[in-house]
Amino acid sequence: MEGKFSMNRRIAPISRRSALRLGGVLVALALAVAACGSDDGTDDEVDGDEPAPTTEAAAPATEVVMTQDEGDLLTVVQERGTLNCGVSGSAVAFSETQPDGSTTGFDADYCRAVAAAILGDAGAVNFVPLTAAERFTSLEAGDIDLLVRNTTWTQSRDTDLVLDFGPTTYYDGQQIMARVSEGFSGTSTVSDLDGATVCTNAGTTTEKNMKDAADAAGIEIELLTFEDFDIVTDNFIAGACNAVTTDGSALVGRKVKQEGDQEWAIFPPTPISKEPLGPVYPQNQSTFGDVVNWTVYATILADEKGITSANIDSMMGSGDLDAEAVRLLGGEGELQTKMGLSADAFYNVINQVGNYDEIYTRNLGPVGLSRDGSANARWTAGGLIYAPPAR
Repeated sequence: MEGKFSMNRRIAPISRRSALRLGGVLVALALAVAACGSDDGTDDEVDGDEPAPTTEAAAPATEVVMTQDEGDLLTVVQERGTLNCGVSGSAVAFSETQPDGSTTGFDADYCRAVAAAILGDAGAVNFVPLTAAERFTSLEAGDIDLLVRNTTWTQSRDTDLVLDFGPTTYYDGQQIMARVSEGFSGTSTVSDLDGATVCTNAGTTTEKNMKDAADAAGIEIELLTFEDFDIVTDNFIAGACNAVTTDGSALVGRKVKQEGDQEWAIFPPTPISKEPLGPVYPQNQSTFGDVVNWTVYATILADEKGITSANIDSMMGSGDLDAEAVRLLGGEGELQTKMGLSADAFYNVINQVGNYDEIYTRNLGPVGLSRDGSANARWTAGGLIYAPPAR
């Protein structure tokens, strides 16, 4: 079935497409130049400068920089007393830098969880806002210890980069968002984009996924990329793009916050890709990697057992916890000290940050991302969220 852009092009084969693309490029260039000229110091800048790190208390972190070949990262973080965690800073519901300098969101809370496990203090995090293009080089260079930034685990990244991936914390999928006024709806398909200009983030898996989807549908699109999704969205609102594409969760977050009189539709109903998102850390840092992995697993196991930040103390005092929960929270048979942590490391995680469901519901629930019926439901409820046993 022909999309509406292809039907327009049939009426004016050359001028319609040329005008569409030229107009989009001109608007995009104008917006990009404006962004580069900004002096507000936000992560929207696209000039390649690394944004200044921010902390919860807006205090400078002690400078202890380490590359992935310079010793044990867990020890370095413990001696420094602060976890340097790379985030987006502009990803709705995942990591957003607030006006007071604090960082909120699902990814940000997993940075806090790792800090609670290692340092006993969920607030001991130095949040470093990074663009998609900066994130891997910053981690490889030792500018950050941990990356929790809507990052997809893929074969090429797992093998080509000097990095390792932790457990998937959110199962996502790439979708597309376009204006209802241009004939798009929630049931639209990739084929309906024939002749359109589509914008997305540079340096992400979404570029290749969109190209592959267009080829599979037998259509032609113009793909424009930008460093930051705020700039992508600005171009879309201004008309430089007919559509934008990224992970469905990010599109839902932007749609919730949309301004003006534009009505947006997200499609297709079935995502065009699999996007397992989770933490990333330096390669050959197995001790640190074990801590990151088991911090995530601890939040999942606590969720399975109904242990929350609100009831953890009463449950521990009741004597009703099973042996696995006792071990996990630092009691008889605990394994945390063998990992180089305090026995109560995961107690601190749940007490200070919460279990998986608390982290998910607190951050993703308000933008309409429900666990029910999704891949992010517990494995006992038909989802994929699952942890190995703590024994």
